[in-house]
Amino acid sequence: MPVRIDKYLWAVRLYKTRSLATDACKIGRILINNSPAKPSRGIEGNEILVIKKPPVLYTFRVIAPIENRVSPKLVMNYLEDLTPDSEKVKLEIQKSSPAAFRKKGTGRPTKKERRVIDRWQDGITDL
Repeated sequence: MPVRIDKYLWAVRLYKTRSLATDACKIGRILINNSPAKPSRGIEGNEILVIKKPPVLYTFRVIAPIENRVSPKLVMNYLEDLTPDSEKVKLEIQKSSPAAFRKKGTGRPTKKERRVIDRWQDGITDL
């Protein structure tokens, strides 16, 4: 029996809330078998999920659909991680690099500066 993709992403703890999973589907960050997925699309076993969380592209295989949220220990019964190690290295590099450098005494960033910093951290290059 197919389960909504937004509900599945929430149930296997890939997103903290179902509304975050829905938003990710709406902006095209969720691909099922290399095609964009709407939040209401049903998902079944043996389908490949690609989740774009910049700078990393996570790849998972659905083992079994599930509607109710499960504990982190049980997630491996419903989802198989196929993400290559090269993608995981990107995440480690981002975590280890400093967020941003500001001179001492310059105070808090302005609203405009904050937006630029946020875009830079999300990997958007067209500033």
